Amino acid sequence: MWQSSPPGSIYDYIRVASFSIGPDGLIEQWSRRAAGLFGIAAHEAVGRDPVETFMPAELRTGGHRRVGEILDGKEWTGLVPFRMPGEDAVHGLAEVYVMPSETESGAPAALCIVVDVRALRRIETDLAASQAIFGQSPFGFVLFGTDFTVVRANQRFATVFGGQAADHRGRTVDDYLARPEAERLTATLRRVLETGDSVTDLQLVGTAPGDSERRHWSMNLYRVHSGSGRAIGIAGLATDVTRRHIAAREAASARRNLALLNEAGARIGNSLDLETTARELLGVAVPGFCDLASVDLYQGLLTGDEAAPGSWGSLHHESVGGSAELRRVAFASAVSDALPTTAPDSASTDGATDPPALGAVHRYSFNSPCSMALRTGRIEVVPGDDRGFVQSTLAVPMVAHDTVVGLVQFSRTKGSEPFGERDRALATELAARAAVCIDNARLYRREHERALILQRSLLPPGDPEAAGLDIACRYLPGNTATEVGGDWFDVIELPGHRTALVVGDVMGRGLRAAVAMGELRTAVRTLALLDLEPAEVLSALDEVARGLGTPGVSTPSDGPGGAQWPSRASHKARDADLSEVYLATCVYAVYDPVTRRCTFANAGHLPPVVVEPGEPALLLDVPPGMPLGVGGEPFEEVEVELKEGALLALYTDGLVESRDHPLDEGLQALRNALIEPELPLEDVCDHVLSTLDTRHGEDDIALLMARIQGLPVDAVGDWRLPREPRSVGRARELARRQLLAWELDDLVDTTELLVSELVTNALRYGEGEIRLRLLRDRTLVCEVWDAGLVQPRRRRARDTDEGGRGLQLVGLLSAAWGSRRTPRGKTVWFELPLPDGEPAAERTVEQLLSMF
Repeated sequence: MWQSSPPGSIYDYIRVASFSIGPDGLIEQWSRRAAGLFGIAAHEAVGRDPVETFMPAELRTGGHRRVGEILDGKEWTGLVPFRMPGEDAVHGLAEVYVMPSETESGAPAALCIVVDVRALRRIETDLAASQAIFGQSPFGFVLFGTDFTVVRANQRFATVFGGQAADHRGRTVDDYLARPEAERLTATLRRVLETGDSVTDLQLVGTAPGDSERRHWSMNLYRVHSGSGRAIGIAGLATDVTRRHIAAREAASARRNLALLNEAGARIGNSLDLETTARELLGVAVPGFCDLASVDLYQGLLTGDEAAPGSWGSLHHESVGGSAELRRVAFASAVSDALPTTAPDSASTDGATDPPALGAVHRYSFNSPCSMALRTGRIEVVPGDDRGFVQSTLAVPMVAHDTVVGLVQFSRTKGSEPFGERDRALATELAARAAVCIDNARLYRREHERALILQRSLLPPGDPEAAGLDIACRYLPGNTATEVGGDWFDVIELPGHRTALVVGDVMGRGLRAAVAMGELRTAVRTLALLDLEPAEVLSALDEVARGLGTPGVSTPSDGPGGAQWPSRASHKARDADLSEVYLATCVYAVYDPVTRRCTFANAGHLPPVVVEPGEPALLLDVPPGMPLGVGGEPFEEVEVELKEGALLALYTDGLVESRDHPLDEGLQALRNALIEPELPLEDVCDHVLSTLDTRHGEDDIALLMARIQGLPVDAVGDWRLPREPRSVGRARELARRQLLAWELDDLVDTTELLVSELVTNALRYGEGEIRLRLLRDRTLVCEVWDAGLVQPRRRRARDTDEGGRGLQLVGLLSAAWGSRRTPRGKTVWFELPLPDGEPAAERTVEQLLSMF
């Protein structure tokens, strides 16, 4: 039975042919493989002499001899060079095996089998090269059959998975990989076998026999074919890429860390609030760096304790810092069922093991890792609890300027990647950045509180009082972060129940403007006590403003030479540094409740607004003048008589001007907001602030409002006395009668005595007609007017002097006294408190003797 060679047999790779020689030495039969090997068809070869046809001329003699020997019955095997017919060059070398045979008639013949030596040597070379590559390669080679079992593996593959290369024959992928990975590789092998598409860089994860470390392999797969093109298996080249994977993971970790640091720089420290900064830190760390995190800050830091740093965490006071009280200010978790703690050693003061809740004040036990981190300023690793889900925790002290301000704890749960050295460095950097921001916030808060104390001490109380005025005021800082600015207002009581109303605005903002404001406000109060006219006050204040910031310039002071102001030389020195120039605007008004007249002077400020009953709001036409600090121009005064119940508003430009609202629109909006002046004054202030745009944050806002309430006619006693001695007695009689009418009997004797002294001095040292005026409001004020310009001066009388003790007596018996200039002379006054039902205090012997 005939059977052809199956596809993929050895004959597909080597070139074998056969032919036969008849008794006459000529070719008798010629196979098809011979035709393919020699390139001669059968009809051309049959009947020809093989020696003459295929062998070179120089070898033909020996060839005929060999053919004769073969026909004589000898076998022969040898190498025979041959050439293609019609060509002179030798084209190949054939290994010929000649076997004697017989024809049907018994005549001698021969059967020749020819093998192309070139194909054999090529196969030998290919096998040697394949064996060298397969056996000596540093990569693992494996050949899977069509049933996905291992047909062959090289020694490198066996080195990784144990045994010898032959031991792996017949194994499957389940013998090397865990089930999920094995199923993935099997599916890939099937796809490569079916489609013929190669697969490169297939990532596989597993463990080698006897090794617990996870390994990573990269595998390239391609289909292998036979010589006839039939698929006979899948070849795989496996490379251990564990180190490359680790390096890539470290690079990714480094990129992640850099990204976290960049994010930390952008997100941490945007607020100057301590707790907000702590929450910003955890917002960066969770879940990008860890699964759980918490921040504890020292309680003394949060309460603003200004004690020595060692008492709440200085590195130079290790014995104290680790066990001081802390408050948990922030907590974050990427785990839904996480407890509000990140360390198993967290304990409250009483030793309980429950973690501190958010906002709770607690201590760490002295020997705990957290306490150790706080004392030493070094990071500590807190191992996880086997019963819990936390794998490990980094307790990182928050150190800023060699001072520990708190502790941050970063935790990773079981199943997450453990912390490494790079993670420890990142945790330290994150904590340090947050610590610096927290320390800056602490320093800012301290300076901010001091600035607020400074500014609030310079502003009048929330409900200042004045005779004949109902007053309400508001102050809104333009910068809500600092709450410190250069706007100010003031209400100053003057002699004669008069009141000075002041509103000013130092150009600029922040602490520098607040300090300048404080200096100007102090100067205004000093000048107001001198009872100068409003224009004179602004002129002197202008000199003060030009002297601010110049080293060596004295502020106004009372001395032998009177008030001292900055010299012109100091102004020239000041011009050298324009950055130190202080400019301010100010409006100064003096209100007299007896006459209901108000005198205004303006230094570059916005005009006051007056609303009289039943009338629309008006802007008073007060010449603005130049701002304080410019100098060179005098200030003008304007006197206005105000009706009973009228409303007066003084304000700064922040109320009526912003980038979105021009000044004219703002002034009109202010006038429109004052359409209901009969409301309570506090409600009027609130209505103005709620109606106008006060939230622009560009400038401070100061608003001072006063409702006019003149003194009643029956609260004023006013008389004119001729310049004669009997006027002294007449003055006493008028004062007694008026006090009795006011039911101030307890003040009669003292008032008579002091009125007698002042009128006597007016007769003795003054000029012109004498005027006596009594004013009753919250206190009793007595004023004596005359046309003389010489101011009274208190002096100590000698023991032998019979007089000279009048003003000493006035100073001793009155609550306050003084004198001021008037347009036509001077006024000497004293003030007495109204009786409260308690008996008046008796004067001591020392007080009485002080007059002698």
